Formats: sequence, C-alpha cells, structure tokens
Amino acid sequence: MSDLHRPDIPPSSAAATAATATATRQAASTGPLRPGVRKREAWAWAMYDFANSGYTTVVITAVFNAYFVSVVAGGAPWATFAWTAALSLSYALILLSAPLLGAWADTHAGKKRLLAWTTLGCVLGTVGLALAGPGAVALALAFVVLSNFCFGSGENLIAAFLPELAEPDSLGQVSGWGWGLGYVGGLVSLGACLGYITWAQANGQGAAHFVPICMLITAALFALASLPTFLLLRERATPQPRNTESAWSRVLATLRQAGRYRDMRRFMLCIVFYQAGIQAVIALAAIYAEQAMGFSTADTIQLIFLVNITAALGALAFGRWQDRIGHARAIALTLVGWIVMVLLAWSAQGPTPFWIAANIAGLCLGASQSAARALVGYLAPESRHGEFFGLWGLAVKLSSILGPLTYGAVSWLSGGDHRLAILATGSYFLIGLALLAGVNAERGRRAALGG
Repeated sequence: MSDLHRPDIPPSSAAATAATATATRQAASTGPLRPGVRKREAWAWAMYDFANSGYTTVVITAVFNAYFVSVVAGGAPWATFAWTAALSLSYALILLSAPLLGAWADTHAGKKRLLAWTTLGCVLGTVGLALAGPGAVALALAFVVLSNFCFGSGENLIAAFLPELAEPDSLGQVSGWGWGLGYVGGLVSLGACLGYITWAQANGQGAAHFVPICMLITAALFALASLPTFLLLRERATPQPRNTESAWSRVLATLRQAGRYRDMRRFMLCIVFYQAGIQAVIALAAIYAEQAMGFSTADTIQLIFLVNITAALGALAFGRWQDRIGHARAIALTLVGWIVMVLLAWSAQGPTPFWIAANIAGLCLGASQSAARALVGYLAPESRHGEFFGLWGLAVKLSSILGPLTYGAVSWLSGGDHRLAILATGSYFLIGLALLAGVNAERGRRAALGG
C-alpha cells in the first residue's frame, strides 16, 4: 500500500514533495515522534486512552448495563430497549455535533479546552450514575446519555492530537501505544471494581450497594489518570482567522469538496460498516456468551478480561507492523480476522471454540481500532485534524447505532436466535472489506497535502 516509498513507481510532483518532506522530517527525528515532541508528552497523550477506557469497560460493557436492567428497571421487559435507546441517543448527539466541535477546535486551536470540558462531563455523569438506585430509571438514563456523549466527544478530540505527535510513517505505532495502554486502563478499572464487588458480596451487600461505589471508583480513576494529559500535552495548533469561516461553513466546505478527498470519503463509509460489526460485538458479547453459550456471570467477566488483554497486545504489536505494510492492507487483515471470529462464534457448540473466537476478537479489536485512527490521521489535511477526526467520530457513532440495533432486530424477529443475529451482524465486515478495496492511502495522502 505504501506506493509512495517504492522506487519502482515514478512519483508525481506531489508525491515527490511528500517524499522530500518525509525525508526532511526523518533527518530531524530519530524516532516515531515529530521533532520537538518529547516521549513524556506522547505518554501523556496515551494516558488519556488509559483514563477513559475504564468508563466503557465498567459502565457500558461489564457492570452498570446489567445493573440497570436488573435493579434500576427491576427486570422490566422494556429495560434492555431503554438502555440501548439511551446509548443510541447519545451516539446520535455525537454524530450531529462531532464535525462541528472538530471544526471549532481547529479554528480556535481549542482541542485541549474542549477535551477538559468533555472529561469533566463524563466524570460528573459517571458520579451521577451512583445516584441511580432501584426505580430511578429517568435519572439513570439521563446520566448515561450525558456521560456517554462526553466520552465519545472526548475520544474524538484526543485522537485529533495524534498527527501533531507522530511522524506520518509512524502513526500506526504511536496510535497503538494509546490503544494498548487504553485496554490496560480498562483492566485496572474493572479489576478495582471487581475487587470491591468481591469484598462487598462477602459482607452480604447487594448490587444496589456496591454498584454505586463502582461508579465512584470509575469516575475517580478517570479523573486521576487523565491529569498527565492536561499537565503535559501541548496544544500545537494555532488559531485560524475567526471571521472567515464558521464551524458550519467549514464542515459544509469539506462535504462539498468530498471529491477531492475521495479516499477519505470512501474510508469513512467503510468505517460505518465494519465498525457496526465491531460495536455490536462490544455491546452484546456478554449477552451472546450467556444466551447462546450458557456462560455464567463469572465466565463472562473472565471473557471480558481476556478480550481486554488480547486487545492490548493486538494494538501494541500491530502498530509498528501496520506502518511497514501499509494502513489499508493492515485494516484488511483485521477484517479477515473479524470474519473468522464471527464464523467461529456462530458455529461454536462448546466453550473451547468460543474462547478461541474471543482471543481472535481481542486481537482484531485492538489492531483494527488503532489502525483506523492512524489511517484517518494519514489522510487528514494539516489544518483540519480536528474536523476530520470529528468526521471519523461521526462515522464510528453512526455504526454504534447501526450495529447493535441490527443485532437486536434480528434477534427479536427470529425469536431470540442469537447465533443468527451475530451471523447477520458479521456481514458488515464483508461490506467493509469490499469498500476498503477502493481506498488508495497514498492518493489520499497526496490530496491531504494539497497535491
């Protein structure tokens, strides 16, 4: 995929300019970071992934979702739908606001300021979940929408710093640092909560007592672990003229110029489909394990731990390899892995093949998430990082609505057939792979550089 660096392909003038710029940067830098970027700053950037991962692991995947259905909503038939509807609303709000927030951040050089506000919102929203006891359905859903909206918006903003920190040919490696550390952060938060849950249950306490404390633990870890980001990470962007373009006009201009950024446009569409499959797996893996495989709660917790560990390994190991073989080719390999995983999970009749599928899912999860963020950074114009990562967030959040709803609809229409549901959701990986075949990363890079 890295045709720009192959000597057997005559470069265009734009490609030659890009190659010269790359050579100049490499002469000034001895590692994956841009000149002037210190390792501690890259670590501080990656620590935000460590900090915010506890929220998704504990609140969305492992603890509060089940607590909401069984305790807050009292196991009502509509409880699961209410939970997914709240998540869908938060994703819809992110979908609408992400490009605008990104454009505003570019114009005002305000990524870090917005990141501080979204971090505060997610932390306070998580604290608010601790107030949601039995019957407090409206309160719980309101704080879920707030906290998840702030989490997703912050995820887009921290990603927009990546091209400012990493050399273009090392985006995958540096992105992998963040994703890998993020999965470790998820394990730390989940481990702390499960340690408290074990103690609480041994002392005769029920979920209504220990889950609120888990929300406070998660919020505290998020706040503390994000401090290095705000203390050490620099805002390198410079404010752009404020009166020439509004956030709306910048986004509309990008959409009007979609033909110029056709590879980015096609990759965004690709993301919508294959991330729909990923988001369904993230949101519903525990349900599938229990409903289709008969896993106990303890088995499911072990499964989540395993997936986080293998995801961290996948993100860290895959990043450097991605930079060598090319971003699009690397993502294609992960999509093949996802297809294999779906087929194994669908056909598994015993625990062994399902555990193998879980290992594959973990490796592909870390690798594909890190690789996508790196490719967006590779294709984004220098002056529009916030805006293009906002569009990336838009695509991911759209998929977060599409994937789980597809799984739920197929499961409902088929009378609870979770195997058919996961197989149907797996078709999104096939569509994503087909769309990815039309993405030329080097052509997209030349467009981003103005060639």
